[in-house]
Amino acid sequence: MRRLFTRAARVLALALLLPALALPAGAGALVIGIGDQGPYMFHEPRFQALGIRYARLAIAWNVLQNRSQTRALATWLGAARADRVRPLLTFEQSHLRGGHKQLPTPAQLGHQFRILRARYPWVTDFATWNEADYCGQPTCHHPALVAAYYREMRDSCRQCDVLGAELLDEPNMVRWVRSFQGALHGEPAIWGLHNYIGANRLQTASTLALLRATHAQIWFTETAGLVARHNHSAHSFPESASHAAKVTSFVFDRLARLSGRITRVYLYEWQAGTNRHAPWDSALIAANGTPRPAFGVLVRELGGLGQLPKTPAASALLAAAR
Repeated sequence: MRRLFTRAARVLALALLLPALALPAGAGALVIGIGDQGPYMFHEPRFQALGIRYARLAIAWNVLQNRSQTRALATWLGAARADRVRPLLTFEQSHLRGGHKQLPTPAQLGHQFRILRARYPWVTDFATWNEADYCGQPTCHHPALVAAYYREMRDSCRQCDVLGAELLDEPNMVRWVRSFQGALHGEPAIWGLHNYIGANRLQTASTLALLRATHAQIWFTETAGLVARHNHSAHSFPESASHAAKVTSFVFDRLARLSGRITRVYLYEWQAGTNRHAPWDSALIAANGTPRPAFGVLVRELGGLGQLPKTPAASALLAAAR
């Protein structure tokens, strides 16, 4: 399933593979995860009660070249492993001073990837780049380079699930994807999608556009309803806890049901920080620890999918959410 499709064999290969592409490795239905940059949710009783087994973390491509970043990664992964959560790690621009606009060569990224794999061999889910088509990332105009990243990572770990890229549903998304496919002479087995724009406008168009442009699995590796933001975005949509709950319902009731190729949904994020002027807040739990309405949507969805543990703590959360 992780091999490339040649142009000559693509039609036949897709006909044979589409049933397999409908399900992610190790799962038989839609599975739900959480994206959060902090490790604290793994110790949170409500998170543990929900039995969520998937989580996503964005890391600098050269994370292991900085001692504090290396420690933070070890803490997050250690907490995830202790909680029996399967991590998805996605690379992004360097966090070192002066390095945020500098892209690695495929060999440099591959070298860092192999070191990371040697240190954490139990981590097998990766994405080549976070929101690679977004022009706040240095990859915006370099889909061929990201395709080379994908090839390097896939060839270095055949047993891994490697996402071709994580995409933000900007107007250039489909054009970027087609350039990536042309450079790769095929298609990755999985794409990541951050459909914030379509989801927060309660529209299906951007998710459908990616479905039409691809034949692979699609994971919503970040999605959520917006509670508040201060990031000067050019995109406008409502901001409130009630809006976030409505969007979360839309993600599960409409967007995730558009195709059997949509196999994972990672909601971003678990708990809000204490800064009221933070650039982005789409958290399920308020800064003071109070569950927001979107949290109830998540609990009900887990219950409907049969993914809530049969424990008193989970049953109490479900009763409170109804």
